[in-house]
Amino acid sequence: MDSLLLLCARHIVAQHPLPTLPSHLYPVLFQVAFLDGRSLALRDLVATWPFPELHLQQLVGHRKLLRDHSCTDCVQAVIQGVVDQLQQEPEERSRHSSLCVLNMTRLSDSVAAGTPTGLTIWFSQNALAKACMEVSKHQPEFQRHGSKRPKGCSGAATATAAPQHPGVDVHTDLRVNEMSYEILCNALQTGATGPLRLKCRELQAGYISASEIVTLLESLDPSCLRTVELWNNWGLTGLLVILPHLSRFPELRSLKLKYSNVDVRHLTPELANGMHCVARHLGMLPSLRELSLGSSQLSGNLHQILCDLQTPLESLELGYCSLIPADFTFLSKSIHTPALKMLDLSGHNISQGLLEPLQLLLEETSASLLQLDLTHCDMADSHLAVLLPTLLRCSRLRFLRLFGNPLSTAAIKDLLQKTLELPDLHLVVHPYPMDCYKPVLLDSVWNFVLDEELLAATTAEISQLLANSGRTDLVFTYHFFG
Repeated sequence: MDSLLLLCARHIVAQHPLPTLPSHLYPVLFQVAFLDGRSLALRDLVATWPFPELHLQQLVGHRKLLRDHSCTDCVQAVIQGVVDQLQQEPEERSRHSSLCVLNMTRLSDSVAAGTPTGLTIWFSQNALAKACMEVSKHQPEFQRHGSKRPKGCSGAATATAAPQHPGVDVHTDLRVNEMSYEILCNALQTGATGPLRLKCRELQAGYISASEIVTLLESLDPSCLRTVELWNNWGLTGLLVILPHLSRFPELRSLKLKYSNVDVRHLTPELANGMHCVARHLGMLPSLRELSLGSSQLSGNLHQILCDLQTPLESLELGYCSLIPADFTFLSKSIHTPALKMLDLSGHNISQGLLEPLQLLLEETSASLLQLDLTHCDMADSHLAVLLPTLLRCSRLRFLRLFGNPLSTAAIKDLLQKTLELPDLHLVVHPYPMDCYKPVLLDSVWNFVLDEELLAATTAEISQLLANSGRTDLVFTYHFFG
């Protein structure tokens, strides 16, 4: 049942135009208008927002609160509300609004169950780009007035590049591919010194050329970018085009190079020089704490890639990197190991001489490690039995992924019973038990397929063990995404 406050707020946001409101009511009215899909009310609230910042995700909260209505109309209304106030005369705007920063980061955390997350993100960034170019048409008017920014804006909210005109900085996350590249680049370049300025906090880009990535990076505010995630098979040559341009982002914390197709297994003088350049450019990122090199072929060369980093990494993703024991040994002795909170070593066959190096590595990370991914590591029952005592020393472990390993029901039960002693463990993703597969003759060839009845019975048994343990905070599942 709704509280009296919510009932009153619903009555107010149903009116148009909105009555004059005291500033302390704006946050709750915004929440209710967003949850109820009141686009006109949202537009009016944003146009007269009485605070320096409007943080959309903090106001709206978690996606569960959004029920099943579409978010796109509400997002459009928020953006249009900013445009409305920017198109006012500066003197009038300063009387009615104090908004300096619209924070639309982490929008995916607030997408309703009935709206695809990707759709909302693509829609919002395209709407922002169009709005940015629309209000830029009025930039000469802002230049003529030359008004100061509204009272209450801090220096952190302003860009560091050129002298700024009155306007709003929009902190946002951008996903860029061949379809969205042109409009986003135009918006970033057109609005760099205009009234509505896009400030990218998290950049995901893929399936565009290395030179286009460079153009995109050169269009971003150096003070705002925190995360870069790149998807493409540029290889070492492409990375050497891109990496030099990251040094202009002093606050860059996370760099994820997904499927970059770097292959240095057969080292030549040219490849060695390229690796040296990569290491040097990574060493020029003083705030880097998270690094992903997934699916690169680094056999025996991990040291050469990480050697110039001056500060310890907290997250390291090395899935499917063809690492050898020497790479594990280097990592266990590096400056990163005592600080690692997240470690992804998926896709490595630990039966090929990696079990003991893995044990040593986990020993060294045991005081800090929170997340461990050992998906598809060809881990049999005997390997898990050897590894379990070391895993149990990782006393802060929260998430453990073992999906895709050939483990039996007995081994999985043993894993459950022994990891119950880890107090912070909240999620274990285990594989389908090997004994839940049955042989089936298909096209004259024997194959093994999952026996759904056996799986259901085994799952019920494991669930009962978990229930009997009293660990209601622990999720123990074979679902790949947990």
